Amino acid sequence: MSWNIEVVTVVVSVGIGATVFMDVFGVIRARFTGQPGMNWAMVGRWLGHLVGGRAVLANPASAAPVPAEKLLGWLVHYGVGVGLAGGLTLLLGPDWLRQPPAVMVVGFGAVSVVLPMLTLQPGLGLGVAARLAPNPWKARRGSLLAHFVFGVGLYLSALLFGGVLLGN
Repeated sequence: MSWNIEVVTVVVSVGIGATVFMDVFGVIRARFTGQPGMNWAMVGRWLGHLVGGRAVLANPASAAPVPAEKLLGWLVHYGVGVGLAGGLTLLLGPDWLRQPPAVMVVGFGAVSVVLPMLTLQPGLGLGVAARLAPNPWKARRGSLLAHFVFGVGLYLSALLFGGVLLGN
């Protein structure tokens, strides 16, 4: 199978679906553990300051707010999800969307945890791999779990959207 509008539509759908799956899991996890989920407004704030030349916010909560920071954070979050689905499709080729290899897809999601560990966490003042967080290993486990769940979401979304839009 080659790239065409249907494949692009499935890639976008899979990326959004996997991100929604991860976010729903996060809400359920927060409800049962009392642990708050990700604050996407702070991500938007960091990005706003990043564009202004400030790469690290030592204390994001006390940094000056930026316009539409919450919307910006959410849009980038979903954009990254779509980008990761696209990256996986470049890596495996579009055929994976019809018959997703579970271990490889879930593994890709889990490995994608390196992105926030090397960019987002340092940018939010937590250091590489959250080494400056109050409980670094708890933060790392939470990030890894979220990205593992994202990988499960990639797999399930590919089964759904690949089957519906591309046929099996």
